[in-house]
Amino acid sequence: MSSPVPYKSFVQIDRQSATAIYLQIAHQLINAIQRGYLVTGTKLPGTRQFSELLAVNRNTIVAVYEELDTQGWIETRPNKGTFIIGQTKDRPQKIRTTPDTPLARYPKETGFDFRKSSLLDNPFEHSSCEYVFNDGTPDIRLTQVSHLSSLYSGHLKRKSNHRKLGYYNQDGSEFFKKHLSNYLNQSRGLHISKDNILITRSTEMSVYITSEILLSPGDTVLVGSLSYFSVNMIFQKSGARILSVPIDEDGIDVDAVRRICERQRIRMLYITPHHHYPTTVTLSAERRIALLHLASEFGFIILEDDYDYDFHYDNSPVLPLASADTNGMVVYTGAFGKSLAPGFRTGFIIAPENLMTEMRKHLGIIDRQGDVLMEQVLGEMIESGEIHRYLKKSLKVYRERRDHIVEVLQNELQDFMELRKPAGGLAVWTRWKRPINLMQLGKACSRNNLFIPKTLLYQHRDLTAMRLGFGHFTQEEAAESVKILKKGVLEVVK
Repeated sequence: MSSPVPYKSFVQIDRQSATAIYLQIAHQLINAIQRGYLVTGTKLPGTRQFSELLAVNRNTIVAVYEELDTQGWIETRPNKGTFIIGQTKDRPQKIRTTPDTPLARYPKETGFDFRKSSLLDNPFEHSSCEYVFNDGTPDIRLTQVSHLSSLYSGHLKRKSNHRKLGYYNQDGSEFFKKHLSNYLNQSRGLHISKDNILITRSTEMSVYITSEILLSPGDTVLVGSLSYFSVNMIFQKSGARILSVPIDEDGIDVDAVRRICERQRIRMLYITPHHHYPTTVTLSAERRIALLHLASEFGFIILEDDYDYDFHYDNSPVLPLASADTNGMVVYTGAFGKSLAPGFRTGFIIAPENLMTEMRKHLGIIDRQGDVLMEQVLGEMIESGEIHRYLKKSLKVYRERRDHIVEVLQNELQDFMELRKPAGGLAVWTRWKRPINLMQLGKACSRNNLFIPKTLLYQHRDLTAMRLGFGHFTQEEAAESVKILKKGVLEVVK
């Protein structure tokens, strides 16, 4: 006898799925119960009849009913059969038998409206090309993954570290913050304690938390005339108005900042003074002092982003503005462990304690747990001096790669572009001497197995430039990439 309920219309079995067949059937029956297709009191077919209907083994249906019974969806009544329980509706919903909306498929769209943001559209692109320029990222192949893994596993095994694992709260590992504050004081001339540090997942998270607390809709934020696009997106999301300030070979134009402050109220100045993004220039010491005076005079916040402070090759790095801030006008953000594998990197915010109190509230909402194990390992790497050895090794390689790509670019493309060897960082800023359509150049390079993301291209009436990352390339890969780039240039300008 056939069943009055069209079970085959909503129970679909995928025999290639990793999910057991009895669970597939059970989940779809539960789905039908939840949606009101099978209501309280509905009698299910006997195991033999149901197995024949679905073309499965009888023991599979027995397992289905056991699963449904365990979860409380059915009950078996002696000499009567198996019935649905737990629903209040006494009339079943009409079952849709169209193939477009099977019960086993998750909805493609919501049944409600929600606010969408065009400001946060993902600007990043992906490609299958063998060679890819980026905006300056480390080479994970240089990371001694096996050694990092041994540090991580060794940390878990040592009983002496169990006490450190308990010394943790939503603000991050106290052990890590203690050693990170000492590291930053020694390497960057800061004067902080662990109470001035907030541990985050990334620079972007640091800027987001800072913006949430310090910016209100309508506030004005100053940025360089060329600035980091992700940070600008965060400022715009907060409702701030962005104004651009000229950048030259000494960094941001301080006189221009003063002129703007004299005309209107400025809430924040965002700068990347160590290696300005994207041009890589270093803000001069004279201008750093001038900015601190301006911040105190006009009352604006300096958000200092030292995203790649550790990568400096020639002279000793210029100390951050935060190291000379005595009036509490600088909020300092940065990254730690950037030369390590991605899972071992972290971000941080440095600020006076009263602002830290508010920032911890926000971190407790968006990332309460953090990564206690990773932070403990990083703390041990600082304590043992391991991080200094890692950085020393990587700096030697990156210095050689910088020198090599600058030489290759100058030899191959000196008729088309000009550049200055960066003092640090993992990217080279190149300006084109003659007009060239960079979008067309990117397409030409892509056809030859070199991908150049649009986020690296800067072109308007007065500027044609590219930011080319070299840190992730070996010398051979860099030479081949420049060769393809030159080929693309010749295709576009002919």
